[in-house]
Amino acid sequence: MPFPRARLLAALAAVSLLAACGHSGPHSVVSTSAPRIARGIPQPEGAPAAPAAVTATPAGLRWHGQPWWPSGFNGPQLATDYAVNFGCGAEVDLDEFFRVLPPNTLTRFSLFQAFVLNKDTGELNFKPADAVFAAAEKYGHPVLPVLAAQTGDCGDEVFKQRQWYVDGWTKPVEVPGRSVMSYRDWVNTAVNRWRGSPMLAGWELVGEPEPSNCDGTRCDLRHRTCPADAAEVLRTFMDQAGDVLRAKDPGRLIFAGYVGGSQCGITGEKFGLVSASRNVDVVEFHDYTEDGNPLPGGPADGLAYRLDQARALGKPLLVGEIGEYAGSCDSLERRAEIMGRRMDGQRAAGSAGALIWAYVPDPRLDQCTYDVGPDDPLWRVVAEHSTLG
Repeated sequence: MPFPRARLLAALAAVSLLAACGHSGPHSVVSTSAPRIARGIPQPEGAPAAPAAVTATPAGLRWHGQPWWPSGFNGPQLATDYAVNFGCGAEVDLDEFFRVLPPNTLTRFSLFQAFVLNKDTGELNFKPADAVFAAAEKYGHPVLPVLAAQTGDCGDEVFKQRQWYVDGWTKPVEVPGRSVMSYRDWVNTAVNRWRGSPMLAGWELVGEPEPSNCDGTRCDLRHRTCPADAAEVLRTFMDQAGDVLRAKDPGRLIFAGYVGGSQCGITGEKFGLVSASRNVDVVEFHDYTEDGNPLPGGPADGLAYRLDQARALGKPLLVGEIGEYAGSCDSLERRAEIMGRRMDGQRAAGSAGALIWAYVPDPRLDQCTYDVGPDDPLWRVVAEHSTLG
């Protein structure tokens, strides 16, 4: 997840569902200085956990007890501040973004360790991420932070392989300006700091998790293999990492940010094995099929089957990312029309919401991308599809 983008989606999908490598991700600015690594990182204690405003039922999500079907945007670059961090795409005017969001929406954004580190000194600086929560609270819009990315894009830049899900997540990783602590310590740090926000919809441990192995230094889809125990490894990770989070924020929802198709670790029935974790409250599916079919994929890995599996578990399924190309390859109006039909079909089939990939303040209209700018007609689609009560 991250942006104006060259985002390599670790996507796999059912049958001809998604091989969405090529999610165009954010333009990054690289610091020329060599930051020092900060040691002895403190674990700042914030406010006590706020009451959970978002709850989950087998029928879907609820906001303060009322049935809620949110649409909205992925905004992975919201915490970009080039005066502090390496960032990920253009800086966003947070006050303006949250001010104009339609009612009853949900915004999913990247809250990686790299966004709270000074790129030059390696010291913790929470100002950019604090600003996201402050703007969300000012205008009353819930947010869903994602604490790490499978690919490492816009974070530590390290692809997470099987061993990371076994125990690598508990070990310190030092990447200048991007990482100074283990993922486990980052979860503790993040939850301590922001669990008191009334706009915190939940937490997502990893965006598009998959315990695959890379072929040497090459980790693109064709150079990855899926271990036989991938599902068991991922299930154990969700159990254990979720326990770390729950110890700090016991009432908050945990979202499983799967691609959702034939991704390593959740193929076929394995989706149910992992999703049955006590620390998975909401499952996800990421849809980049672009064929207009609201329920893409085959009988063993498609969205219809995943909805059936979620129902059997008594857990809602959020389409955490839904994307459609536009710009040089299609008009913005036509994209909005197609996306509206896709959302309608998914809602009718029982999904719990759909979040568009992705908002950027500087859309590249001369290219074929998933970029959604401030004046895109998809804002109208979001307004029409986000409902409460």
